[in-house]
Amino acid sequence: MLRLILPMRLVSVIIKLSGIAGLVILLVACGNAPWNNPYSPSEADKNILYSSFSERPKHLDPVRSYSATEYRFIAQIYEPPLQYHFLKRPYELIPLAATTVPQPQFFDVAGKLLPADADPDRVAFSEYEIMIQPGIRYQPHPAFAKDASGDYLYHGLTVERIESVNTLADFPETATREATADDYVYQIKRLADAQLHSPLRGMLGRYVVGFANYSKRLELLREQLDKQGDEIQLFLDLRNYAMEGVEVLDRYRYRIRVKGKYPQLVYWLAMPFFAPMPWEADLFYSQAGMQKRNITLNWYPVGTGPFMLTENNPNLRMVLSRNPNFHGEHYPMDGTKEDALNGALHDAGKPLPFIQKAVYNLEKESIPIWNKFLQGFYDAAGISSDSFDQAIQFGNQGDAALTDEIKGQGIKLMTAVETSSFYMGFNMRDPVVGGLDERGRLLRRAISIAVDYEEYISIFNNGRGVPSQGPIPPGIFGVKAGEPGINRYVYDVVKGEPKRKSIDEAKQLLAEAGYPGGQDKKTGESLVLYYESADSGPDGKARLNWMLKQFKKLGIQLVIRATDYNRFQEKMLKGTGQIFSWGWNADYPDPENFLFLLYGPNSKAVNGGENAANYSNPAFDALFDKMKNMDNSLERQAIIDQIVEIVRRDAPWAFGFHPKTFALYHSWYHNVKPNLMANNTLKYKRLDPQLRKQKRMEWNPPVIWPIVLLLGLLVVSAIPAITMHRQRERRAAR
Repeated sequence: MLRLILPMRLVSVIIKLSGIAGLVILLVACGNAPWNNPYSPSEADKNILYSSFSERPKHLDPVRSYSATEYRFIAQIYEPPLQYHFLKRPYELIPLAATTVPQPQFFDVAGKLLPADADPDRVAFSEYEIMIQPGIRYQPHPAFAKDASGDYLYHGLTVERIESVNTLADFPETATREATADDYVYQIKRLADAQLHSPLRGMLGRYVVGFANYSKRLELLREQLDKQGDEIQLFLDLRNYAMEGVEVLDRYRYRIRVKGKYPQLVYWLAMPFFAPMPWEADLFYSQAGMQKRNITLNWYPVGTGPFMLTENNPNLRMVLSRNPNFHGEHYPMDGTKEDALNGALHDAGKPLPFIQKAVYNLEKESIPIWNKFLQGFYDAAGISSDSFDQAIQFGNQGDAALTDEIKGQGIKLMTAVETSSFYMGFNMRDPVVGGLDERGRLLRRAISIAVDYEEYISIFNNGRGVPSQGPIPPGIFGVKAGEPGINRYVYDVVKGEPKRKSIDEAKQLLAEAGYPGGQDKKTGESLVLYYESADSGPDGKARLNWMLKQFKKLGIQLVIRATDYNRFQEKMLKGTGQIFSWGWNADYPDPENFLFLLYGPNSKAVNGGENAANYSNPAFDALFDKMKNMDNSLERQAIIDQIVEIVRRDAPWAFGFHPKTFALYHSWYHNVKPNLMANNTLKYKRLDPQLRKQKRMEWNPPVIWPIVLLLGLLVVSAIPAITMHRQRERRAAR
């Protein structure tokens, strides 16, 4: 009997599978989203931007945050006084929370007001008065919530109450209030608090009047609080302690006083460091027990910007949603000529932001990001080395273009030269490669010619880079474009373009330096140089092998001294390294931010500064001192030209390259323009969700053939059993 039941069950299974397959096919026909859609089908029509991140942000408190991974989020949440114009180039500061870009007033030692064009040497103090727009309100937050009597609901919480909560959402009541000048001053005071470890504390201590003394005062107050134990509220109300150089003038105005002339201050005013911080939030998060539950400013920001962080799960995803209390802003009305031609001004004057929400998923590998981008599940993506050849092809002139495959999907390419410089440095304190004598200069110039960074960019960067002609990257004031900007010590000019000098010319310079054929003329021994490296892994090994070959072209024996990054930094700090590679990203678009890397008093070995080459040339230093605090002008440009010429002649660096970013975006993703200074650009992005939905369906058709094949195999395999079953039934009937 069992033999008869088994085939019947098989038939029943086949019938059921056929029904399921039919239902699946029917659902596919009527579906609202592809089968492989990683998001909720209900979001298919929503104005939501989808992106990814690979490294969890460590600090979301603007007092401490200072990395691109963190700014990607907090720059959309916090609003400092100023921002960079989204479209204009060169980069231009414009008001954000402030009503205008503040213009400094200058005073001499006696406190007498000086004219705007006063000699910087006469300026003892500069004062910046910042006027904040009325009506700017914070996002909804429990720190502002009050009861019917006007008392704060969540201030002065008991330890037992705090132990009953796990997230910020466990505080059900929220409220808001207007941001005032007090909040901006409060944040500057937080920057001075050593306990908060702000990376700006040292720099501001050198410039802002009274900042360093205020920092010391807070340290003493913190010591007194620490002695009181862990179970008390550790809130230090900074409103009760004045800072000499920062003053609230009225509800919407405050003043910052700095030593001497420091025009770079306005650039810092465009960074989240100077965004407002309400004392209520500081008190709320300072309550004992909050930190143990990770309910802190580092996890839950409180801002006035267009977005707020509504989901913080850095092991899975981060979500930014519109701030319902956002005061409003409009898309720029003006830009460059190219912006008018390519549609970047299509949304001129329209209210911001355009999107409702931005979802960032954690992706630790580049391949999943690339595949999801091609499927339409990410709106934009970078290009990793693994997918570069699939996406990019180079023309005869070396210009990058999309491959036909990628172009066929309507995907667009955006490129930009980063405001960064990567260089190979020589320790100028070293007796062999250092020194300002002619021997040292010729040796360094010979090496600068031999180390072929055009080849490096091609091999290791997929062509994504521009060889450096000096210490200042493109896009920063002071750089000369075209033929006037070419470094004639390393390049010849051919038809207006730079062409690296021949290795024969490099060998001639090496011989003039006293090392013909790589041999020391005095001793007859081979010239041996040492390269400090923290490069590791297969890619690092390839780069180091490449570097060995560059020096070998000159007959120089290069010894690689590989170590970890901490040891590498220690060598740089002590000045014991000889040759090394390093880089610098712009903090702000000013030549001072790059030229100070070669300023003598900033020597890393002597003063712990950022001058890792320990370069010290009195002529350079004198010109730098004159240039650093000047406004951009023809006079400043002329001084920069002199500075750059000195550096090219002395060659403390072999000028390497400026990286070039390649990014792809879909046809439904609008208002895409690289802005290497601004981080708060999410508000400008616009989407076409309907087009995205359509393309996702086109690019992700359901794959039904495995189901059909499985059913076919089941049917074929069942035929013998069914046939045998019927034969037995007939024999039994006879």
